[in-house]
Amino acid sequence: MPSHRMPSEADVISTVEFNHTGELLATGDKGGRVVIFQREPESKNAPHSQGEYDVYSTFQSHEPEFDYLKSLEIEEKINKIKWLPQQNAAHSLLSTNDKTIKLWKITERDKRPEGYNLKDEEGKLKDLSTVTSLQVPVLKPMDLMVEVSPRRIFANGHTYHINSISVNSDCETYMSADDLRINLWHLAITDRSFNIVDIKPANMEDLTEVITASEFHPHHCNLFVYSSSKGSLRLCDMRAAALCDKHSKLFEEPEDPSNRSFFSEIISSVSDVKFSHSGRYMLTRDYLTVKVWDLNMEARPIETYQVHDYLRSKLCSLYESDCIFDKFECAWNGSDSVIMTGAYNNFFRMFDRNTKRDVTLEASRESSKPRAVLKPRRVCVGGKRRRDDISVDSLDFTKKILHTAWHPAENIIAIAATNNLYIFQDKVNSDMH
Repeated sequence: MPSHRMPSEADVISTVEFNHTGELLATGDKGGRVVIFQREPESKNAPHSQGEYDVYSTFQSHEPEFDYLKSLEIEEKINKIKWLPQQNAAHSLLSTNDKTIKLWKITERDKRPEGYNLKDEEGKLKDLSTVTSLQVPVLKPMDLMVEVSPRRIFANGHTYHINSISVNSDCETYMSADDLRINLWHLAITDRSFNIVDIKPANMEDLTEVITASEFHPHHCNLFVYSSSKGSLRLCDMRAAALCDKHSKLFEEPEDPSNRSFFSEIISSVSDVKFSHSGRYMLTRDYLTVKVWDLNMEARPIETYQVHDYLRSKLCSLYESDCIFDKFECAWNGSDSVIMTGAYNNFFRMFDRNTKRDVTLEASRESSKPRAVLKPRRVCVGGKRRRDDISVDSLDFTKKILHTAWHPAENIIAIAATNNLYIFQDKVNSDMH
């Protein structure tokens, strides 16, 4: 669904998230807006139309602010969106920028009351002396209206920039993480949160690592994980202590001395962590790889996949251009058998855990035409080139796919490429295997 105008910075998509059924898809952008897409029901006349997502609602979630105490501008950019499990006809989501988390309620109205006794059609109060008889107001059908209203604002919980929010499986609490602290909130209480992780040293000169991402376990409400800029994962159990500074498990891969370089620590920083739907595994992304960890094995990951190993020789120039600090996300498919993550040149990668096959695909205007088939792409490093190969030197590092999402039950994926949202569907294998 690419838009065809020149991208402005405000239009750059900064997060993508399916709801629990996959019927709704939300994106947030750098301009503080949230756009919700709804999946069209399949029609009898056009059986292939199912899977089309159309704009359902657009609203301004955050505005730019100014912190007068610190003389800092607070960007309106939406860092993360998380849907709450649906309790009734309304939908709810949390959206956050660097400092403030908001709870939004999305409701539909397709009827309006008419025939009030004390108000006229415009809603003005009638002269009571003219009211001679009583009538029962009736509900008349009207065009569908989607109303979005802010229900709660969770502010003042973070000194540093919020990088993750995660809703607990108890459906009552959620957590928010910044560089040095993780807070636990109750969805009904806005004026206080509980600090559950604090890695801030007494002297900031002793700071060696920061929190990069955090997520609750999908089934056990007492467990959560957070990743660090040093490449480690810490699994914490809230039953053990109120402050979870002492982790229950530390997942860390010993460094290979032969690969040690100036960039080792930067590229080992974990940019995203996701529990599998089953809750048995964790998926992490660092600069060059995605790794699958078993919760029962801390010593090393059980699987490691190279995302773009051809960049290993280019780290110096990627450091100079700041690309080496790009934070790529990763996603599981609904059955935890395939993983997906983004790369440069509008490429994204998929790895099949069972067959060990992997593929590089491209999100582009050509591939987004209806019923176009995605062709696998190959990047070559020097030497002989096949006809459709792309040289590593001609990759466009300004086109990066940082944000991706996978439908919870079907083979439908959402890819954010700068200001364009692409939605691809596997028509052949539309159900999970």
